[in-house]
Amino acid sequence: MCGIFAYVNYGVPTKQKAIVDKLLNGLRRLEYRGYDSAGIAIDNGPSLDELSPIVLKETGKIDMLADFITNKENLNSDLFFENHCGIGHTRWATHGPPAPRNSHPHTSDANNEFLVVHNGIITNHQALREMLERKGFVFESETDTEVIPKLTKYLYEKFHNRVTFRQLVMEVVRQLQGAFALIFKSSHYPGELVAAKRGSPLLLGIVEEPGKNAPHAVLTSEGFKTSKEGPIGDEAPRDNGGKRQKTLKNHVEYYFASDASAMVEHTKRVLHLEDDDVAHLHNGGYGIYRMERSKPTSGTSSPVHYEPTVQSAEVERTVETLQMEVEQIMKGSFKHFMQKEIHEQPESMVQTMRGRMVTCDEGKTAERVFLGGMVNFVSTIRRSRRIILCGCGTSYNSAIAVRQLMEELTELPVTLELASDVLDRQCPFFRDDTCVFISQSGETADTLKAMQYAKERGALCVGIVNTVGSAISRSTDCGVHINAGAEIGVASTKAYTCQIVAMVLLALALSEDSISRATRRKEIMQSLLGLPEAVRTALKLDAQMLALAEALKDEQSLLLFGRGYNYATALEGALKVKEVALLHSEGILAGEMKHGPLALVDETMPLVVVATRDGSYAKQESVVQQLRARGGRLILIATEGDDQIAEVAGKDATIIWVPEVEDCLQAVVNIVPLQLLSYHLTVLRGHNVDQPRNLAKSVTVE
Repeated sequence: MCGIFAYVNYGVPTKQKAIVDKLLNGLRRLEYRGYDSAGIAIDNGPSLDELSPIVLKETGKIDMLADFITNKENLNSDLFFENHCGIGHTRWATHGPPAPRNSHPHTSDANNEFLVVHNGIITNHQALREMLERKGFVFESETDTEVIPKLTKYLYEKFHNRVTFRQLVMEVVRQLQGAFALIFKSSHYPGELVAAKRGSPLLLGIVEEPGKNAPHAVLTSEGFKTSKEGPIGDEAPRDNGGKRQKTLKNHVEYYFASDASAMVEHTKRVLHLEDDDVAHLHNGGYGIYRMERSKPTSGTSSPVHYEPTVQSAEVERTVETLQMEVEQIMKGSFKHFMQKEIHEQPESMVQTMRGRMVTCDEGKTAERVFLGGMVNFVSTIRRSRRIILCGCGTSYNSAIAVRQLMEELTELPVTLELASDVLDRQCPFFRDDTCVFISQSGETADTLKAMQYAKERGALCVGIVNTVGSAISRSTDCGVHINAGAEIGVASTKAYTCQIVAMVLLALALSEDSISRATRRKEIMQSLLGLPEAVRTALKLDAQMLALAEALKDEQSLLLFGRGYNYATALEGALKVKEVALLHSEGILAGEMKHGPLALVDETMPLVVVATRDGSYAKQESVVQQLRARGGRLILIATEGDDQIAEVAGKDATIIWVPEVEDCLQAVVNIVPLQLLSYHLTVLRGHNVDQPRNLAKSVTVE
């Protein structure tokens, strides 16, 4: 949820104002992750040895921090820095309320000797805090993070300046339990940054002189694994710990970020740090080191040692090329990212299917499905005892939309699991299970933990993710990138529909050997080719959804009824309305209507019923009749030209006509008007469309 951004220039004279602007702009690119305060740390003098870093923090949006910095009188905005390290952070409150004292960067003391920004949660922070308080340290915040810079200062004094910055950070990290991405800055090690990662995402971006040191590997969306690691950079002097660092040029810039969206406008050459990696930037070079993770001491923090004991080895990490364009993180002609991403869905679906649908007749006829990242595992999945679909929120809803088809085509039992519930229940996973983990970001904490749990039990793990290079894409055995493009709005739209398309493709690939299912598969593949155009038609309902939003903007509650494939539509539509419009809404399995929900129906309650033509059509028609008999305010999503359902609903009903596609794909089309409705409701009710209250895009903490 929180966001990290750091900028290092070496041999590149840069004004302090330009450094501040880069940090603030990088943090703005991370706003979608959710935050309530922000801060940066920069140097403020001509000599890094003379003045301690200055920390600037403020609650609220980035613009409030920018105003605060502008009004600061003691900054040297026109001062040039030949070499400089700046760090920034957006915080989403977990320990302590939003307040400057709880904002990052956190400091070791009044002189800012050690500064840290942190994503994640330190689970043993209380034990460390108590130990440090006994040593005389005074804490200013209520956060778990503040123990880190204070522990760093404590160990630095105990080591009597006999360690490198990297060794010091490794000793600190060894004491920490939990999940984290960390960046350290210190006045004792001017011009150096050290980053460490365990569980939370962190990328290192490199900017060098044009035409030099082309990347050794390109991470594409076709496969789930990168090419083999190769040497990076030129020969360089050894650091003050005796290790040779890699340097790209005498004039170089580096960026750290928790998300590629903050990096892409500066560079596409990145390294994805892996768990227990420590990156050290020094003298224009960088080194990546691998820590040996120590086993945590049960119940308390690990004992703090006064001599460096961490064993580490320098490792190579592949320089990868981001498959992302700057335009993807800009709104363009749209007012909000959510609006843009809703309208991008037809093209996103084309990208999801590109290279995976083998066609003939100039692309008019579908022949077969080919998933490059799955070819070596399809036969293993077919022999599974069951398939488990696991995700959170919108990703879980996409699994509901596909379960019925996957059962039909594979003839295997398919179960659904909420990722947060897997560890709570200690679900029985087995070696002959196939577990499919679905996540837009590929970094969702609950889904990652569920995946690790499944791997420990020997299950085959498959990833369905949107973010290339994410933790799930790197850790699963195989998988499919949905290729929906960067999704900035917190409320997922195009990722949801593309997840459904990707999992339909997976179901088709798994059933390719079934002769009895050949006709059904052909019909689905043919309908997939026409799906983007059907979604374009559904997007033309925008004006009607705006008018409907005008009628519903003052309502207090909304019920949505779905069945079969469209139970997921009811759940996802309700989720969109509640998370962005802040209007209570509930998605209900229509078959359960008479077991409680019917008591809520009266002439004032708006009721959305998904009643398109599919296997549940007759039952949904009955639902419409019962709701009408009780005076409910009916809003129907129906198939174009269906006069029968219009007659059943009555003249007072509002009917949203959508194009017809194959039944298993109808949920993709049906959700579009509900996405548009939730968007317009949010705008009309005066709420933040792209950053809903209390929510974040990438939920990387429990």
